[in-house]
Amino acid sequence: MARRCALTGKDTQFGHNVSHSNRKTNRRFAPNIQSVSLHSEALGRDITLRISTRALRTVTKKGGLDRFLLDTDDLKLPEVAMRLKRKVRKRLSTPRSKSA
Repeated sequence: MARRCALTGKDTQFGHNVSHSNRKTNRRFAPNIQSVSLHSEALGRDITLRISTRALRTVTKKGGLDRFLLDTDDLKLPEVAMRLKRKVRKRLSTPRSKSA
């Protein structure tokens, strides 16, 4: 499974360990990916995603998953997040009928 954030697209980066003698060896910088369940008010259910802890902080700051998706530009979202955004937007645009 790829170590990539489902909401921001944050991925593994590469760099070097640099020793005291200035010798450079390759290394990876893996994002801190956690599996979390976020509640969507519009969809009325919990959605399990693998996201970075930085993205989790941003979702909390924005006020929830729905607000994060609607406020974020489409070009910055990966495909998984775009599918969720379309579902949320569709659910919010259709008026709900009241049951008796």
